[in-house]
Amino acid sequence: MALTEFYGTGRRKTSVARVWLRPGDGTITVNKREVNTYFPRKTWQLKIFKPLELTGSTNDFNVMMYVKGGGLTGQADACAHGISRALVKSDEANRKLLKTASLLTRDSRMVESKKYGKRKARRGQQFSKR
Repeated sequence: MALTEFYGTGRRKTSVARVWLRPGDGTITVNKREVNTYFPRKTWQLKIFKPLELTGSTNDFNVMMYVKGGGLTGQADACAHGISRALVKSDEANRKLLKTASLLTRDSRMVESKKYGKRKARRGQQFSKR
């Protein structure tokens, strides 16, 4: 018996995306809204569609995503990461394509935390001689 639903978790900065792939006509929803309304910029949309286009499964799955935390750029990257992980679960042959496009790697860059005695993470107080 084959699975009819595939799940993947994507992360980037402080954003977390939960992604489900179901066989369908290619509808993509983010937080129960259409992808074009949730991510209005083309660059965000291209990031999300990239794993589906690489594997040639744009019209094979309905993608349902719930994303929270961070800003829209981090959320778009988290969605792409989650879609990529779910596509690997759907077909292990997708792993090589997505791995070479570095879509399976979690981008671990985070904001550096503020240090005590500093104005920001590294910025100190301004020095005035007079």
